[in-house]
Amino acid sequence: MCGIVAYIGTRQAYPFLIKGLHRLEYRGYDSAGVALLNNDLNVYKCKGKVSDLEAFAEGKDKEGTLGMGHTRWATHGVPNDVNAHPQYSESKNMVIIHNGIIENYAPLKAELKKRGHTFLSDTDTEVLIHLIEDIKKNENVRLGDAVRIALNEVIGAYAIVVISKDNPDEIIAAKKGSPLVIGIGENEFFVASDATPIVEYTKNVVYLEDEEIAFIPRKGELKIKTIKNKAKTPYVQELEMKLEALEKGGFDHFMLKEIYEQPRSIRDCMRGRLSSERGIVNLGGIIEYEQKFLNAKRIIFVACGTSWHAGLVAEYLFEELARIPVEVEYASEFRYRNPIIYEDDVVIAISQSGETADTLAAIELAKSKGATIIGVCNVVGSTIPRTTHAGSYTHAGPEIGVASTKAFTAQVTVLTLMALRIAHRKGSISSSRFHQLLSELESIPAKVEKVLQANDKVKYIAEVYKNATNALYLGRGYTFPVALEGALKLKEISYIHAEGYPAAEMKHGPIALIDEEMPVFVIATKGGSYEKVVSNIQEVKARKGKIIAVVTEGDQVVKDLADYTIEIPETDELLVPLVSVVPLQLLSYHIAVMRGCNVDQPRNLAKSVTVE
Repeated sequence: MCGIVAYIGTRQAYPFLIKGLHRLEYRGYDSAGVALLNNDLNVYKCKGKVSDLEAFAEGKDKEGTLGMGHTRWATHGVPNDVNAHPQYSESKNMVIIHNGIIENYAPLKAELKKRGHTFLSDTDTEVLIHLIEDIKKNENVRLGDAVRIALNEVIGAYAIVVISKDNPDEIIAAKKGSPLVIGIGENEFFVASDATPIVEYTKNVVYLEDEEIAFIPRKGELKIKTIKNKAKTPYVQELEMKLEALEKGGFDHFMLKEIYEQPRSIRDCMRGRLSSERGIVNLGGIIEYEQKFLNAKRIIFVACGTSWHAGLVAEYLFEELARIPVEVEYASEFRYRNPIIYEDDVVIAISQSGETADTLAAIELAKSKGATIIGVCNVVGSTIPRTTHAGSYTHAGPEIGVASTKAFTAQVTVLTLMALRIAHRKGSISSSRFHQLLSELESIPAKVEKVLQANDKVKYIAEVYKNATNALYLGRGYTFPVALEGALKLKEISYIHAEGYPAAEMKHGPIALIDEEMPVFVIATKGGSYEKVVSNIQEVKARKGKIIAVVTEGDQVVKDLADYTIEIPETDELLVPLVSVVPLQLLSYHIAVMRGCNVDQPRNLAKSVTVE
């Protein structure tokens, strides 16, 4: 959830740390801090964003070729200067930055207090660095060994970096349940929560595995051990990320850039995997486990947030095309309710970051029951691809905006390809329908481009409803998950309360909320439930509700009923979510901007939820 950066080498550390923290700020922005080692240990930290830290550090001593930085999303302790990271040890000779939660911090803290330790913050992180120093002092061991021994005593998740005045030529880093990547340069090393701060400096990286500790020297080779003191050989990988993908590219916000990238990202999801001309769908990442799909009596999707909505779309696709029963589970609920899992189940975990803590926990539970685990995620080298049996990357490129946009359409695209492949192999779809859907899928990027041309109209509608306090989103069938996703986007970035419902369920409660102040956003595209949705619109109009409808191009019936319509190109019902979600993303974006909200960094949220 938090962002970690560290550097050791020959160049000044501070510029890398600050630039890296800006790149990682989507992971948390409650507070920020840096520590720099240059004979003395200088720590600068404050509540607020990385720009506030820069202002705070202005004019101070920022020399040092060894340092670390942190941008925080608060778990233990409110966001303030004291709780910001880095956290000091008792002697103040040692500091730590930490992403995760130490679950048994309370008994550890109580024991350390008995030994005379005094704590300044409310964080679990401060307890860990005190414990490390206590072990180092009382057991007379080196810093790395003290970290290793301490980590054997803690329960929870962590990605940590530790530096010490007594150890000026080494960084110690470790992880369990939270990501950490080490970049290898020439006579220098970089550490970060993900590759975005590193890509500018080196393409060679090592992803730490759970319960591994990295000993990162100023000179010499990187060494890795487990917390049980077993030596490991570092596995060096090459980054595929491009630096320009991390910049706004002329857009006002990352979110808007990412909305406009969807024609490309959808196309990239299909590149090399689909050819309607040859009638081919090929997903190399799952080919080894394809027979498991063909024999599966059930598919279970586990995901959170927007990824859960993508799973709901996939439920319709897999059941209709592949004729396999599907359940879609919130990962956070799935892993706590003792679910029934069979060995012939296929569990598909969906996550943009590949680091979502609840989804990872759900994967481990399903694996322990013998199920086949397939991953669908975006970040190459993240934990979920390394934990699952097989899977497919979405190839959407970095998504920096906290509110997912291109991640949703990329996930739905890959899941559509998966459903089509399995359906074709099973023979549960006719050849003509298979080829028709392949051709339709290839046309989606061009249709999304056309929808984006309606941006000015969407902006006008946003102006009309920017001051709404509540909103309702309605859809049926394939567009019900789109209604949920539209409502989520509005509330997470504009702070307007919004709910998504199946249109027919409106009569069973939500209709009581409708009055002349209530905007009701309806996905009313042509399809099997079109007439029913028209009836639902009439029910809203009878109660003086305001209708904003996403409709199929040329639809006059809904246009005559609605206050405003946004047209999308005619699209096969199964693929409508890929196109109909785009105007809802734009609408949320413009409303949020007009309300003065921080679109890329909405309050209380972070991009990658790596704690439960």
